[in-house]
Amino acid sequence: MKKVFLLFSLVFLYGISFGQGKYEGKFEQMGTMLPSPNVYRTASGAPGPEYWQQRADYDIDVTLDDNKQTITGKETITYYNNSPNPLSYLWVQLDQNVRSPESNTPKVSTGGMRDSLFSKWVPGIAADEFEGGFKIKSVTDSKGKALSYFINKTMMRVELPAVMNNGDTFIFDIEWSYNINDRMTGGGRSGLEYFPKDDNYLYTIAQFYPRMAVYSDFQGWQNKQFLGSGEFALPFGNYEVSITVPSDHIVASTGTLQNPEDALTKEQAKRFEKAKKSFDEPVFIVTEEEAIANEKEKANDTKTWTFKAENVRDFAFASSRKFMWDAQAVKLPNGTTPLAMSFYPKEGNPLWEQESTKAVKATLETYSKYTIDYPYPVAISVHAASIGMEYPMICFNFGRPDEEGNYSESTKYRMIGVIIHEVGHNFFPMIINSDERQWTWMDEGLNTFVQYRTEVEQYDNFPSRRGPAANIVRYMKGDKQFIRPIMTNSEQILQFGNNAYAKPATALNVLRETVMGPELFDYAFKEYARRWAFKHPTPADLFRTMEDASAVDLDWFWKGWFFSTDHTDISVDNVKWYKYTEDKAVLENQVSANSSEEAGTATDGANAFESDPLYFTVTETPDRYYGEFMNRVDDSEIVSKAKDKNFYEVTFSNVGGLVMPIIVEFTYADGTTEIEKIPAEIWRRNENVAVKTFVKEKEVTRITVDPNLETADTELENNVYPRKDVKSAFDKFKEGTN
Repeated sequence: MKKVFLLFSLVFLYGISFGQGKYEGKFEQMGTMLPSPNVYRTASGAPGPEYWQQRADYDIDVTLDDNKQTITGKETITYYNNSPNPLSYLWVQLDQNVRSPESNTPKVSTGGMRDSLFSKWVPGIAADEFEGGFKIKSVTDSKGKALSYFINKTMMRVELPAVMNNGDTFIFDIEWSYNINDRMTGGGRSGLEYFPKDDNYLYTIAQFYPRMAVYSDFQGWQNKQFLGSGEFALPFGNYEVSITVPSDHIVASTGTLQNPEDALTKEQAKRFEKAKKSFDEPVFIVTEEEAIANEKEKANDTKTWTFKAENVRDFAFASSRKFMWDAQAVKLPNGTTPLAMSFYPKEGNPLWEQESTKAVKATLETYSKYTIDYPYPVAISVHAASIGMEYPMICFNFGRPDEEGNYSESTKYRMIGVIIHEVGHNFFPMIINSDERQWTWMDEGLNTFVQYRTEVEQYDNFPSRRGPAANIVRYMKGDKQFIRPIMTNSEQILQFGNNAYAKPATALNVLRETVMGPELFDYAFKEYARRWAFKHPTPADLFRTMEDASAVDLDWFWKGWFFSTDHTDISVDNVKWYKYTEDKAVLENQVSANSSEEAGTATDGANAFESDPLYFTVTETPDRYYGEFMNRVDDSEIVSKAKDKNFYEVTFSNVGGLVMPIIVEFTYADGTTEIEKIPAEIWRRNENVAVKTFVKEKEVTRITVDPNLETADTELENNVYPRKDVKSAFDKFKEGTN
């Protein structure tokens, strides 16, 4: 009677919970967690019929002073208001101000004192007094009239002389300068590296000009201050940039070189043209011997390199007299042949000559397969120590041999990995233009996922760090007070690499390999890329598109992996082995003999497979269970089919809280194995416990959950029944994987 009352009470309570809409289970639809669809963004995840985005074109003249290590520039910005909203002011990003004396970045940094500190990290003490930040000389309209502006840290508000309505265009000029930071002492995404042996500099220059902030349909102005972690949100536009440098410098840049006859020697220009038709191997445009000879010059005159770029969201360049330069054409499915190029000093060789352009080519091929064909004319990898940073068509990458030119396999693969990653950023977020300031994972995580696909498909036995499920286990099982959900703003993330890179990349890999399957996943992922190329997607657009293009309900997946800190830990708690019998005496003896502990039951790792099975019989189905359905089950046929089968009732528990598919491997008495994949929806009625009966022809000797480490299960000890077999169940993997 107590059991009946308890059951009634549970049903009553659940009825109230569901009825009043209070239950928020892991399989409830995301509903209000996502923004409401509208005319700009549809419920399917596609841009809506009235989708719009702003545009900003730039005409920039910039000079790099190699003696003073300064940048001086002037730009003309043409801003287009494509929004339905009137604008009375514009917001411009001044990212160099993160290094200004007034910057909030050092003020909000935290850390205590110890009795011994490395000199580099003594709080509040700098090795030199670097004067960073933009010096704004003027802000004027197209007629030279001064515009009112206000600088708030890393953002500048420019007051418009008249309201900009939909369809209006506003042209204004900014003049500025700043001191180039030494990356090797103060870090940073751009700056200089000094080589004392030959008294030369290598400049990687980015965030070098005042840049328009994004104004969007989903948040208005993205003018959140730049504190250092959250990167950039930028509108698309066309660029014409003239870069004046010492005449013996070689420049690598976003865009297409417009004046090769002025910038290059006749021989270099001939090699450059040859590279455009070389698909099998790189062609040197500037050789190592020429670069070494060039290092010895110290030109006093200057040269201007002019570049144009269309439909890009940013612009960056690198300059040095130390550069050698090679290039190779890449064939893409749509028939285009972009150039893969590398610029590097002698300190990068022989590694860079052997691997860099090859890695750029591999990246363009694989990313084009999974997203859209690479649309730009060039993709450039520039060697700079201790950095990995991306911009449209160009990126800066680490990976340097020792002074004798020797390098380890680790250095080689880390360099290839960072080149793939940074070149891959051309797709995320340079083309599929998510807001890095708000959602780091949308560029870093998606990019890391396709980086992993590139490593797997283009290289043999690549030691991938991020992507395989087993590699994220240590993070997932860590102390939750040091973990944040993936859907956390960039500045609030605690473990940046794991949160924004590794976990979302792993989630997508699990989604592809285990939940959806490659065919469904690849189609939906490519559809997301196609829909949002050269637009501004949000997380909801990704989530909705992946479901819309696959017919797979993934709300439970997004909620678990992206909105929670739950982890995967599925345990095999109990196993009962049953066989059919018609012997009533066997059934009666079984009841009396097993009043306290049944045969065939696994308890704390006991091996039910080595015990006698439990038995069951089959009775005819009463008429009342058929209702108005006229056909009847052939009872004798059911009995005939059940006679020689083995029935295994398995109880699984969800210890980690993250609902996932259950991948079960059965090992049979004859040594063979079989894998069954059970969808995550098995947890839909009870998120904590699932009981399922498996029917097998052969006798089972072992049951293993996640035998190939596909789901990032954090505790392998409870994945195996019987428990004593756990080591042999996973002996194909190295010790310490989990």
